[in-house]
Amino acid sequence: MKISDYISIPDASIEFYPIRSRGPGGQNVNKVSSGVHIRFDIHASDLSDEIKAKLLSLNDKRITRQGIIVIKAMTFRSAAKNRENGLERLAELIRSAVRPVKKRKPTRPTRASKARRLDSKNRRSRVKALRQMTGKDEW
Repeated sequence: MKISDYISIPDASIEFYPIRSRGPGGQNVNKVSSGVHIRFDIHASDLSDEIKAKLLSLNDKRITRQGIIVIKAMTFRSAAKNRENGLERLAELIRSAVRPVKKRKPTRPTRASKARRLDSKNRRSRVKALRQMTGKDEW
């Protein structure tokens, strides 16, 4: 399976287990295992150590403590489509780990945004000042 131009995973390292799907499908849901469990062992894979470390550091519920990615694919009625969908989701998970994190550029607020903020503060201050009772008003 090809992840990107320079990353690929051999099909032998991905395990597929048929499961019964939920959802629409009539009586077929109870008879046919059209869903797929996809399991991919990160430690036993041919990926570089850097990519393995990035994958293991992801805070994703699909990655077990043992370093196995488990994806349930049961969106479609056919097993072939579910298998395809699961493989694409696995590829996207690996791509997200490989993608470099964009560094934030610190920016300063514009003059107009500062003026808007101060204006709203002044407006709120005037509203609260009008609520105060003066010394002459007594109930």
